[in-house]
Formats: sequence, C-alpha cells, structure tokens
Amino acid sequence: MNDPLDGIRVYNLDDGWEILVGKTARDNDRLSIRIGKPADFWFHVAGMPGSHVVVRHPDRPAQISRDVKRLAGGLAAFFGKGRKGGRVAIHWTTCANVSKRRGAPAGQVQLKRYDTLMAEPIDPDVYFGGK
Repeated sequence: MNDPLDGIRVYNLDDGWEILVGKTARDNDRLSIRIGKPADFWFHVAGMPGSHVVVRHPDRPAQISRDVKRLAGGLAAFFGKGRKGGRVAIHWTTCANVSKRRGAPAGQVQLKRYDTLMAEPIDPDVYFGGK
C-alpha cells in the first residue's frame, strides 16, 4: 500500500501539531488539495516558487499559535526560492481557501483569501536537531 505522506517532509511538535512540507510541485498539489483538510492551516512563500506547508492538529483548532505560525512560515521561507534573502513574505490561510484551477501546472494553486506574515527562514535540521 502506498503511504499517503510519501514525498512529504513531516515535523511533529510536542504539543500535537504536525507540520507537513511538500518536496516537489506534485507533492505540493497532493498536500494542498488532497491531504490538507479544510480546517488545516496552509503556508507558502509569496510570489515565488517553494514548498507548500500544511499545519494540522488532531483537535482541529480554529486558531494557530504565534509560535507555530512563525515556525511554519520559517519552514516555508527555508524551502522557498527566497531562502537566502532574509525575511520574506509568507501567505497563510486554511486549506479551505486553497484550490487548483483546471489545467494549472503542478504546484500552482489559487487562494480565495489569505493573510501575510514576514518570516525568517528556519532550517529544520537546526531547529529540530537533525530529526
């Protein structure tokens, strides 16, 4: 049986949050459209190619803490093309606001609405200690 998270980086936080990061454009599509549930949170570096990041918790809270949001934004920045540019703009929303236009290239999605935060790239090997 195929693992639904095959090709997806998975980072688990102590408080139950799970951060999923796509590796390729096809992984990003799967993560954003099929794996991510409507209440899950979605992050992506603004205006440039990069990994889609989905953040979820088994309790499906309506809000995400500032620390988890900063970490998810930092991972989106790190796995985006602007990684070497310092602070970058990150669009974030819920997966309910992410859709794919028919015929759009792999990894390209549309957002109904979103917020923007500024984030420094966070290297997961440093943050998670090589997990």
